[in-house]
Amino acid sequence: MILAAGRGERLRPLTDTVPKPLLAVRGKPLIAWHLEALARCGVREVVINLSWLGGQIRAALGDGARWGLSIAYSEEGPVPLETGGGIHHALPLLGTAPFLLVNGDVYTGYDPGRLQLPRDQLAHLVLVSNPPHHPQGDFTLHDGAIGERGEQRYTYSGIGIYDPQLFAGCRPGPFPLLPLLRKAIAGQRLSGELYSGAWTDVGTAARLAELNRGSVTA
Repeated sequence: MILAAGRGERLRPLTDTVPKPLLAVRGKPLIAWHLEALARCGVREVVINLSWLGGQIRAALGDGARWGLSIAYSEEGPVPLETGGGIHHALPLLGTAPFLLVNGDVYTGYDPGRLQLPRDQLAHLVLVSNPPHHPQGDFTLHDGAIGERGEQRYTYSGIGIYDPQLFAGCRPGPFPLLPLLRKAIAGQRLSGELYSGAWTDVGTAARLAELNRGSVTA
């Protein structure tokens, strides 16, 4: 699943007329980099959630055949359902097996084919060193287990593999993902890994410009 429903407030006015996943990074839409990476690692079915200017994304990507993929769209309506609510809404399209999840607004060289969900875990997250705009990080990592307490913290990259059971008992509607991850941490069912390669959260016009100048590599 690629998360692509957000408004992209910090990228305005660019995102007033173009949805964030379709902004050009080095000559192609940001989301196309993800589709290419997923196709390379053997993924054949992709779900993309849509809200803000979602019709443009659907029109640009179509059924995914040009990448050797089959794309299904999870329509959220005019108001995005937040990350947790958006994933929950898409579960009927995702099925009952663990699925890869990628935030549509990151640019990275990470190979999603490396992702594996360890036994008895509800999710496995890829963490990165804290970027300058997020120095406090999100989680700790000790022997493959993700936690929240400790001095050395890392930032969630927006890439992971999730068991649908993480969302058991959730109700339809907008809600964040973080409380579910914290519940998994409490049950010692959230694992992770540290990725040291190129990664950028394309959250501002300045970071988008850096990518297009070639000062960030992947």
